[in-house]
Amino acid sequence: METIIAYTTIAVGMMLAAAALGSAIGWGLICAKTLEGIARQPEMRPQLMTNTFIFAGLMESFPFIVLALAMWFTFANPFIV
Repeated sequence: METIIAYTTIAVGMMLAAAALGSAIGWGLICAKTLEGIARQPEMRPQLMTNTFIFAGLMESFPFIVLALAMWFTFANPFIV
């Protein structure tokens, strides 16, 4: 029983770390490509900023979904019989 709880805790930590890293990389790519697009075509700035905020919202929701899944594994562990 303790082994299952220990492995689940390690898995939850890895899930949260991967979600944070993926979100940070996604944020960096979104911002970099937006700035690149604005530098190429400054007149497209309003449309690019709108798309940036939409994609940033989607990118921000990913860690929260992973957090909910991690909390499910933590508090209602399906592996414990």
